[in-house]
Amino acid sequence: MRYVTREWLTSAVLCDGMTTSISTANIAAAGEGPLDESRLAWLAMALTPGMGPRRSVEAMRLLGNPAQLFELPLTGLEALRIPASAAQFLFEGKARKAAEAEWAATAQENAGILTYGCQAYPERLREIYDPPPVLWVRGDVSLLARPLLAIVGTRHPSPYGSGVAEMLARDLSARGLLIVSGMARGVDTCAHKGALVARMPTVAVWGTGIDVIYPKENKKLAEQILDFGGAIVSEVPIGTFPAPQNFPRRNRVISGVSIGVLVVEASENSGTRVTARCAEEQNRELFAVPGNVTSKNSWTPNTLIKQGAKLTGTWEDVWEELPSDVRIELEGSSSVASKPGSGASLLADPPLRPEEAMVLERLRADESLQIDEILSLLETQLTSSEVFTALFELEIAGRVRQLPGKNYVRVMG
Repeated sequence: MRYVTREWLTSAVLCDGMTTSISTANIAAAGEGPLDESRLAWLAMALTPGMGPRRSVEAMRLLGNPAQLFELPLTGLEALRIPASAAQFLFEGKARKAAEAEWAATAQENAGILTYGCQAYPERLREIYDPPPVLWVRGDVSLLARPLLAIVGTRHPSPYGSGVAEMLARDLSARGLLIVSGMARGVDTCAHKGALVARMPTVAVWGTGIDVIYPKENKKLAEQILDFGGAIVSEVPIGTFPAPQNFPRRNRVISGVSIGVLVVEASENSGTRVTARCAEEQNRELFAVPGNVTSKNSWTPNTLIKQGAKLTGTWEDVWEELPSDVRIELEGSSSVASKPGSGASLLADPPLRPEEAMVLERLRADESLQIDEILSLLETQLTSSEVFTALFELEIAGRVRQLPGKNYVRVMG
């Protein structure tokens, strides 16, 4: 086991009067305080085998003072209504040793531990049936207390789904509504990227340890999330690999910290349905982007709309459903939101050259065109070099996106 000092233990704390953004400098300064037995106790309880989230929270409520956990006799631990094996694990000191090692490992990852007993623990997450007793956080934990909207969907979106997810995330972020998602492939990734395009922070909730990037191709995205002042959150310990059972559990946290969940493309058996069900159980607003009825990825959003979810096509559709106090808060902090008649884009698009306009006119947002098809459509109007040049300029301007195989799609918004 790693040797753990009081400095390391205290440096991993992320609550009650301490800074909410983790950095190396913050860790060095934090090490001067005394050991926090209460938060260490929460971590020990969470790491005890046989203790799920709800059982851990209920046991600590019965205890009253978490700091007393390590002083209880075996009969006192059993009185907390926990399994006998869990009580024995705690009584023998194994839970404390595991907590100390985990706290040190978290500090070494330049991250923090947020417990249910912390003042900074998000209030919306406290409301759910089984809130996580511990959250591992990298970045700005204060974002979890702000109005958040979850955008989720399939890992294999169509060009239309990718474009809609990024557009809505961008437009809502620009108006102060922060975006949270799971940083999975597909719609989740597009949602985070949309927020970053708006130069706003975004929150990623992982089903792995905060030191295990999954999928690996999103390493750069994870770095960008932190660089833009966002946060990465997980309820599983450092080093936890991407086990399938962790992702459905993760989904209740995504909806739990949010005021609403927006679904963009998901098949009948998609994990997105778990998030939507969690949102309904947690009494969160549910939004869905309608899709082509012949596409399997339209099944979940279209079904949700039939069941009462708000049909969503633009940021205004989400905005008008927000609680009045949330709208007032956002409008007071964002000048963009109060501008009447503003379009999807916050900046005026530069004028297009005639060749670019002709190419853009042929492209669609919901279906890609292969380069040979584009050349054929414009054969009598433009030379191949003019088409290539126009596509290049449109791609640089962010109006066209190139997909594998020289396929092109129009960027929505």
